[in-house]
Amino acid sequence: MTTQQTPAAPAARTAAPDAGASPGAVAASGGQPPAEAVPTTSASGAHMPRWLPRAMVLALALYACFLLGDWAFHQLVGLLVNILLAFFLALAIEPAVGRMAARGMRRGLATFLVFFGVLVVGIGFVVLLGSMLAGQIVDMVENFPKYLDSLINWINQTFRTDLSRVEVQDSVLKSDWLQKYVQNSATGVLDVSATVLGGLFRLLTIFLFAFYFAADGPRLRRALCSVLPPARQAEVLRAWEIAVDKTGGYLYSRGLMALISGVAHFVLFEILDMPYAPALAVWVGLVSQFIPTIGTYLAGALPMLIAFTVNPWYALWVLGFVVVYQQFENYILQPKLTSKTVDIHPAVAFGSVIAGTALLGAVGALIAIPAVATLQAFLGAYVKRYDVTDDPRVHGHRRYGEAVVARLQKALHSKKESAGSSEDG
Repeated sequence: MTTQQTPAAPAARTAAPDAGASPGAVAASGGQPPAEAVPTTSASGAHMPRWLPRAMVLALALYACFLLGDWAFHQLVGLLVNILLAFFLALAIEPAVGRMAARGMRRGLATFLVFFGVLVVGIGFVVLLGSMLAGQIVDMVENFPKYLDSLINWINQTFRTDLSRVEVQDSVLKSDWLQKYVQNSATGVLDVSATVLGGLFRLLTIFLFAFYFAADGPRLRRALCSVLPPARQAEVLRAWEIAVDKTGGYLYSRGLMALISGVAHFVLFEILDMPYAPALAVWVGLVSQFIPTIGTYLAGALPMLIAFTVNPWYALWVLGFVVVYQQFENYILQPKLTSKTVDIHPAVAFGSVIAGTALLGAVGALIAIPAVATLQAFLGAYVKRYDVTDDPRVHGHRRYGEAVVARLQKALHSKKESAGSSEDG
């Protein structure tokens, strides 16, 4: 017995008409719903993606963080430079502090004694030179009329003029440029005072950080190594030891150059029979070596001033000697001594000083050589080296004879080939 399957109802195959639609509208459209009820692709694509607002907020937040970090870095760059200088100062006194601590002295007390010794020597040197400079300025002011009379007499005899000291003094005192200079000097006193106070505060900051770095050196190394795996700990400790050695070598080279400079200038001051020759020689040696960039000019200004009180022409002799010796030191003495004590090439030492000056100014010039020497020594362990072949060209000797023989053989071979080709033809 078979069952006859009835076809599905049309209502099941077609969408049911909207309940709210009128029967006439449905019948007129052939049973289809109105056009407004059918969603279109263009209407659905007009909506904003959900991730776009979050991406915009994230981008704005990152940009705001960048601006904040840039502002904070520029505000703290002075403090960061002071900390860097204090770190190298702590590395410089680390050998002395380590020796005293190894003999049973507390590390904080050893650091205090080293800094106290440096401070006493520095203050004594400044007081000695200050008293000497004050005495020389008083003598120069008292003898200034005599120097002015001798200068006017020389001008009158040389250029056939008729000048007098009274006329020169009146013209100078009544000149506009002197009045403007006095006014500018009076207004600039506050700026100079602020600069001096700022320099003292910066020096105190550097000494405090250096004291903490040196006194708590073992604790600082332990805290740094505690966040690193054992292999990295060994590398950090080795880099620290290299930095101490290179900084000590740099200070040794600076001290040696200060000694050579002091001896050379002492000989000149004795020849010119200048007063306070030993103190002036020590001044030139220390200031020219341990104050970068402008140290040479500061070191030469004081001897020139005192030489002028003895004889105005002696100041020119001192100026000429300072300029010549500076060139000798920059291009001959300093590269050789630095390359031996810090173990870097003279050209690298000279270039590092220039780069350090361009980046950090005087501070960069002071710490550039030990920093580059430390980096070079640390990275040298990771550079694979090979044995160099025994070739004369390595030593700069070109094999001219072999080159000539090779050219002759090539020429003879080409002639034989040309002769053989002509016979075959």
